[in-house]
Order: sequence, then structure tokens, then C-alpha cells
Amino acid sequence: MESATGRTFTPAQAWQKLREGNERFVAGTANHPNQDAPRRSSLVNEQNPFAVIFGCSDSRLAAEIIFDLGLGDAFVVRTAGQVIDDAVLGSLEYSVGTLGVPLIVVLGHDSCGAVTAAKATVETGEMPGGYVRSLVERITPSVLAAQRKDLHDVNDMVVEHTKQTSELLVESSRTISDAVDEGRVAVIGLSYRLAEGRADLVSGFGALEHPAVQRSAAPK
Repeated sequence: MESATGRTFTPAQAWQKLREGNERFVAGTANHPNQDAPRRSSLVNEQNPFAVIFGCSDSRLAAEIIFDLGLGDAFVVRTAGQVIDDAVLGSLEYSVGTLGVPLIVVLGHDSCGAVTAAKATVETGEMPGGYVRSLVERITPSVLAAQRKDLHDVNDMVVEHTKQTSELLVESSRTISDAVDEGRVAVIGLSYRLAEGRADLVSGFGALEHPAVQRSAAPK
């Protein structure tokens, strides 16, 4: 797809750009790009982001900051615990089908409160009330999957949840899975470490040369 700067990005190039921005953030040498008045004016009538970032709502996980991005660079979707629902799927399909974004990022992080709550529910059998219950119910399968792999630390469960969420996206959306199989889009899972500021690739689907990334979408 073509960015607002006129550059065309492949999924691999989009991931490279995010990785470079995160490295600057970790090193404390962020450029803070695309945040001036001319950039703002150039985006009034259109947007052409090169990535969509679906991450946790946690205040410590500001996507544009940790990847050193600016206005118009990323289409961002956030829910507590990066939990998928119809609105999330619709937003991601819009980013792929209408905006032509080549890279979907599922962004989890250590010390996640939503995953911690799901872990506590599994261990105690006590379910939280209100709509928090819905969040916990959607994360619980990831917690159980982690336990089956003998992973009991909450941060290991976060990684498993990120992997499970990436897979669920391509299983749930024909728009996304077809785009992956056609080589137009990659879906990757990143696990962010709060203390270091680093986002590590842990899973994915699509045309990226990395051992954690499968070439094609998960079968329906």
C-alpha cells in the first residue's frame, strides 16, 4: 500500500519501519516524526497508515510513542487485554479492505491487568462482575492454553494470549485471512516489555522471514 508520504510498503517493510522506531524508543533517540503542522494539514482529506496496531488499552502501552510514529502512520485499535469482538474485527477489516494497510500488529505487554484477572479467575473460580466478566471470559482460553503448556507465570500467559489472538484474527475474518494468503498482509504478535520498552516478535502469519511467522493463514 502507499503511505501518506507516497512510499509503497510491503508487510516486511512495514514491520522493519516499526522495528526501527521501537529501537529508537528503547535507545532514547526517538525522532518524533510527522507531528508538525504541515503533516497535520496533509491528512485532512485522507489517511494512508502503513500499519494497524491492535493493542491493550493499558496507559503504559501508547503505540505511537513506543514505535516512534506520528500522525497518519498507524491505525490504532485498543481494548483491555487486546480482546477481540465484532467492533475490533470490523475495524481491522476496514484497515485492510479500505485503507490497504499491509501489516496487522497484535500488541500485548507484560504485567497485563486483564490477563492477570483471567489467571486469578481460573485459579480461584471467582468471576468478576459487570462487563469485566466479558473480558475475562475471552482471555480465559489463552490462560488455559498456557497452563496446558506448563506455563504459569502471568507474563508467559500474556505471550500465549498474544499468539492465540493473532491466530483468532485470521480464523475469524475471511477478509484478513485472504489478504494474508495473497501476500498483501501479514499479521504479527508482539510482546512489549514495560521496563525495557522493547516489542518482541512472538508469532504471526504472512510474508515475513522469521521463524515465529507462518507463511500462510491458519486454516478455517
